[in-house]
Amino acid sequence: MVDCKVTARFAHTVMTSQALNHANYSQEIFFEVELPKTGFITNFSMEIDGQVYAGEVKEKEKAKKQYEKAVSSGQTAGLVKVSGRKMEKFSVSVNIAAKSNVTFVLTYEELLQRKLGQYEILIRVKPKSTVQKFQIVANIYEPQGISFVDTHATFLSNELLPLVEKTVTDKKAHISFSPTTEQQRKCPDCDETLIDGDFIITYDVKRVQTLGDIQIVNGYFVHFFAPPDLPRVPVNVVFVIDRSGSMSGRKMIQTREALLAILNDLHEDDYFALIQFDSTIDSWKESLTKATKENIADAMVYVKQIQDRGATNINDAVLRGVNMILNDKQAKRIPEQSIDMVILLTDGMPNSGEPRPQRIQENVRSAIEGSMSLFCLGFGNDVDYSFLDVMSKENKGMARRIYEASDATLQLQGFYEEVSSPLLSEVDLRYPDNAVDFLTTNHFDRFFNGSEIVVAGRLTDNQLDNFMVEVFDNSSTSSPIPPSASFSMDLLVTKDHSITVTLKDSVKFVILLHKVWKNHPYHRDYLGFYTLDSHLFSSSVHGLLGQFYHGINYEVTDLRPGEVPEKPDATMYVKGHELNVTRGWQRDFRRDVKNGQNVPCWFIHRNGTGLIDGDVTDYIVSGLFKTV
Repeated sequence: MVDCKVTARFAHTVMTSQALNHANYSQEIFFEVELPKTGFITNFSMEIDGQVYAGEVKEKEKAKKQYEKAVSSGQTAGLVKVSGRKMEKFSVSVNIAAKSNVTFVLTYEELLQRKLGQYEILIRVKPKSTVQKFQIVANIYEPQGISFVDTHATFLSNELLPLVEKTVTDKKAHISFSPTTEQQRKCPDCDETLIDGDFIITYDVKRVQTLGDIQIVNGYFVHFFAPPDLPRVPVNVVFVIDRSGSMSGRKMIQTREALLAILNDLHEDDYFALIQFDSTIDSWKESLTKATKENIADAMVYVKQIQDRGATNINDAVLRGVNMILNDKQAKRIPEQSIDMVILLTDGMPNSGEPRPQRIQENVRSAIEGSMSLFCLGFGNDVDYSFLDVMSKENKGMARRIYEASDATLQLQGFYEEVSSPLLSEVDLRYPDNAVDFLTTNHFDRFFNGSEIVVAGRLTDNQLDNFMVEVFDNSSTSSPIPPSASFSMDLLVTKDHSITVTLKDSVKFVILLHKVWKNHPYHRDYLGFYTLDSHLFSSSVHGLLGQFYHGINYEVTDLRPGEVPEKPDATMYVKGHELNVTRGWQRDFRRDVKNGQNVPCWFIHRNGTGLIDGDVTDYIVSGLFKTV
């Protein structure tokens, strides 16, 4: 039996298997299951004739040493080993007395990762023979609400398909599959089973026009960040393709097929280049080319002519691609508001040019200097995958192994689909220091369409009633979250002299009552109006604040002494006007509602004349809740 429970993307799966030794003598009973590589075992136990034996879960390297020691001394032990693309195999054996039975219980947990707009629960079942009480049950609970649930399996025939039961409500889903022994049989008079393969559940959550969801349990929080409907950022991509002799045959055929499909999927505002290498390096063109229909057609002709030959000079090939992007950027031949990436595909070890993997990594890291992403695809089993993995991670990318199989073309296409639609880059998620004392990674080089950023942390106050989060896009690319912009999450509530106003579950404002020293010569108590997520407004928004929500172009020059030494004057050029402005400080209450934070700013004289549209009297009303 497989029982899977998912709460807020976190899956808890229990696999139970029973075996009976029918013989009149003791026998060795094997328990083998496969679990996702992203999962981790939290418990394993065996029950033999009513006696429970609890296992001790160890970290992999320690577990391997203890496993070998236990086996050599005749003790029972299990070990997890890699098993294919997505799975790892756990296996254990135990000697069972005649007519005795054993029950194996394995528990593993997994944080589901969102890819291409969905989460995937992968359950691999390979019972080898029919099972009396076979059952797969999955229960999903998502506080945000469930947008869709799909179920399929590699072994589902027309007869088995109706046995999959699925019930979906707003926030819950229940899936079950329970074939009888007869329904499992491959043939009427045999014990061979049809159940052999992957049972897959995919789903996604509802994403309204907010920028994230926070769940809090027992003093810890997890923040899911996947803003919907962000515009795609154009890509400048250089494909660096290994054509060495080891790529001969099916690998080269599949590489050409994948490249043709990828070229066909390029967006017209993308720029691309093709480099092929063995011991020598050849480029289709000396600079990147806009992905017009005509250029893509020419590139396809070039791709069809790529042939395998020679040795493997990875160092010079990657550097050629990196320098091509850097030179084109400097010469302004490619857009500034874009994201740069190099994609390397190779199947072997470097054996031409610079052969030392560590030196190649150093050369590439020094050339890129954080300016672009390097993605590495290792084709087949002979590739030095750890070398590619380190090199990509050092350069804001990731590596992926491409397995030699009939679907290698689809594997290549699938990888490019994941990374070809960047939406944000250099993303920082920041949390108030006085509320959080531990965080997982909160900086992310890229956010791709269909993915999700997840940050977890520990709260300093279990009774927290004020929780604000800021998201910064620190890149130079165009995006709906401008540099140093911020927004707050749903946990902001009224406190002291503040209140939060939310419009249609999206845009939020904090209104603060600012108390002024009662003997001040002219200032009085006033309301401060702070917008937390102005980027959610449409481009046509206006008003005293709204006209600035999407930024304005201005230039400040001629810094000079002002009336007060610590407050210099300057000249601001904005909206066709030349204004005298004064440097000062103001308190920003978006992060700290109670104390605020000092931020530098420019004060515009004469009630903002020249900066605001129209005249200041256009924005004055007779009452707070009146329009005239």
